[in-house]
Amino acid sequence: MSAGSVDARMGAGSVDARMSAGDGIERFLAAAPWPQRVGLRLLVALERRPRGAALLARAPMAEQAAHAILALGRYDDPTVAGALGWDADAVTARGRALRRAERRA
Repeated sequence: MSAGSVDARMGAGSVDARMSAGDGIERFLAAAPWPQRVGLRLLVALERRPRGAALLARAPMAEQAAHAILALGRYDDPTVAGALGWDADAVTARGRALRRAERRA
């Protein structure tokens, strides 16, 4: 299948059609209590499929929740996080410096 045919099929469900379920989303979903975990996994699965996304479009709040969950997964990408001003190494360094200054570690 060529990239053009993939682009042609993308419409409903295209929010994250090319992104795999990364470790971040999986960890997020796994941390939820079991009833919510089932529902969240269902939302993600529906949003990733064109027919499922079309179904979710009939329930705007569910569609928004699915979009938000998939958007969270993008923040695990260092280039995206860096563009938004998040630098994990800098945050860790600031935390360690604060702990040292307060003599906690």
